[in-house]
Order: sequence, then structure tokens, then C-alpha cells
Amino acid sequence: QVQLVESGGGLVQAGGSLRLSCAASGSIFSINAMGWYRQAPGKQRELVAVISGGSTVYADSVKGRFTISRDNAKNTVWLQMNSLEAEDTAVYYCNADVTLRSRATLASWGQGTQVTVSS
Repeated sequence: QVQLVESGGGLVQAGGSLRLSCAASGSIFSINAMGWYRQAPGKQRELVAVISGGSTVYADSVKGRFTISRDNAKNTVWLQMNSLEAEDTAVYYCNADVTLRSRATLASWGQGTQVTVSS
């Protein structure tokens, strides 16, 4: 019913930048919060950043380096990642809290995009 398609991951040297994109499509009435999570090998999935309305929340580990933004008309969210560190290496997942046209609600996830930071 809802598809989240991510792009923009890849391999970058420490100190470099990447920009992740996530576009939502499907039977969407509205989207509340959109966010990014990540999961490193052997670790639990963790929140990176979330945006809802005009508010944003960031993990302490990325504050000042990452910026989340959103285009509501395009159902798209971006994550600009600067000053990347080896510890940022993980699979990054997009998440959206969606209200469907049926008015049912759904937490939808993307397939994940790999970010690898070489030190």
C-alpha cells in the first residue's frame, strides 16, 4: 500500500558528506512523522533523526553534523550527512508514519541503503 524508496548511500572517506533521499508513494492520505534510522552490524536499529511538522529531533551522536529536511508535497525526506565518521557506517532506513486513504494508519519502512565511511 505504501512504498518508501531510498537512495544516496555509498562509500565515503571520513570527513566527507552524503545525502540520503527517501520518497514515499502509494495510497497515501497524509504523512505525519518521517525519519531515518540506522543499524550497524551486531547492533540494534537506532533513531538518527525525525521530522514532524516543523520540529526535528536528532540523536546526540549526529547533532551538528546531520540535517533532516522534508518536502510534504513530494512526500520526500532527505538526510544531509556531513563530517562523516567511521562510526556512522550502517544500513540507513527511512520510516514514515502514514495515514492511508482508507484512514488506516501504518508505519512504513524502506528497504535500507548502505553507508560506509572509511577511516
